[in-house]
Amino acid sequence: MSSATQKQSSVTKTIRHQIIVVGGGAAGITVTAQLLNKNSSLDIAIVEPSQKHYYQPAWTLVGGGVFKLEDTEREERDLIPKGVTWIKDSVAKLDPDNNAIFTIEGTKIEYDYLILAPGIQIDWHLIAGLKEALGKDGVTSNYSKQYAPYTWETLQNFKGGTAIFTYPNTPIKCGGAPQKIMYLADDHFKSKSGVGTNTKVIYCTAGGKMFPVPEYCDTLEQIIDRRKIEVKYRHNLKAIDPENKEAIFEAVTEEGVGEVRIKYDMIHVAPPMSAPDFIKESPLAMANNPLGWVDVDRNTLQHNSYPNVFSLGDASSLPTSKTAAAIRKQAPALVASLLNTIAARSDRGNYQGYTCCPLVTGYGKTLMAEFDYTNTPTPSFPIDQTKEHYLMWLAKKYLLPWLYWNRMLKGSGFEGDLLNKKQERVSNQ
Repeated sequence: MSSATQKQSSVTKTIRHQIIVVGGGAAGITVTAQLLNKNSSLDIAIVEPSQKHYYQPAWTLVGGGVFKLEDTEREERDLIPKGVTWIKDSVAKLDPDNNAIFTIEGTKIEYDYLILAPGIQIDWHLIAGLKEALGKDGVTSNYSKQYAPYTWETLQNFKGGTAIFTYPNTPIKCGGAPQKIMYLADDHFKSKSGVGTNTKVIYCTAGGKMFPVPEYCDTLEQIIDRRKIEVKYRHNLKAIDPENKEAIFEAVTEEGVGEVRIKYDMIHVAPPMSAPDFIKESPLAMANNPLGWVDVDRNTLQHNSYPNVFSLGDASSLPTSKTAAAIRKQAPALVASLLNTIAARSDRGNYQGYTCCPLVTGYGKTLMAEFDYTNTPTPSFPIDQTKEHYLMWLAKKYLLPWLYWNRMLKGSGFEGDLLNKKQERVSNQ
């Protein structure tokens, strides 16, 4: 879904569907396909403005020169499940008290049930100077299809100096992505372009550690030490000064909170993110939370105040890493909760926070981090997943995209453990 704030046109028509799904990305398509696999008679419409659908987890590999952007792209119309109405429009306003949404083009859409899966909003504007600096003079971000190819161009043209990689003070989609491109860049500088000897790589994170799960964090700290990457914890990027090529951070140091400026020759920015504005401005957002996540039960994915509203994916309040892999386990739980609600049964789905972050740590190396709400590792492979593996690189590069396009978006492979099938495929390579 587009995250741009736009004004609603006056209402020109009113339509109605049993179920409205806001968002035609990974979460919206997956949950819709699973609902129809369970009950093909459901009347479902998807509200999604985009012509193209992107496999965004691969944008790290676009920035690292492994994929082309077009490798991650499909036509949205080819992914909308058969029998579903596609409303090619953007949401302007949510009115859950009257079971309606309003679109930018002036359509009022009434519903019996609402599923919010619009993805996340990238708040570029919260870093002063960033929007103007992006895409030139070594300032880039893989969090935009516009700039992911420029990341690779930047790595190829880098002649040495200081390369900064940042992580913001908000949740972000694919929380490992800022590290992944850093490891690929460091690998490229040292093993391919030969500029590693006169390059300093710095990771500036607003957090206090490399990763929330101790078992994976320990390995990443060892990788950081081995690569001699400098880490600055509790450094939150606030501004870019492109004229002086300085990154400006709000930093917590021994002296207290203050401004820190670091010169850069290139910088990859992971910007702050939040729920789309139309959710923030609605009664469906979490109270007293400026990021505006949809307020749902962490296990059932049903709204805590509006029982005919559900949410999954990046815009939801689910306290787990925002990844496509998490949606694989969220979708069946939401489907169970919604269908039981429709049937007036008391049972609900039970999502336990599973997520997966394939942490690319170099070309040919990946640490497959899988864990749940308790930050307990939940490995799917008969190997030590707290270590880097070439087989996990193959899974990241080949298997996961195939599963996304051919299984996940078709609502298949979720009754058992889909990752077990991933294990079989990788083992046979």
